[in-house]
Amino acid sequence: MRITTPSEVAHQAGNKYLGVLVAAKFARYLNEFPKDQLAGSGEKLTTQALQSLVDGELNYKLVRRRRSEA
Repeated sequence: MRITTPSEVAHQAGNKYLGVLVAAKFARYLNEFPKDQLAGSGEKLTTQALQSLVDGELNYKLVRRRRSEA
């Protein structure tokens, strides 16, 4: 099992907090697929998502939240 360090995540995402948020969102996306379609590596989805981020396989875009006018 490979250990992903916060500095590796920060290098890809700009900072470690944003990297963890992106990886968590991707892990939730992976969780929507049936278990038999996922790679049978035996790793947790969060580990797979962090590894994809560190390897540069994830592309993401920050979208500014619109505030509602009350």
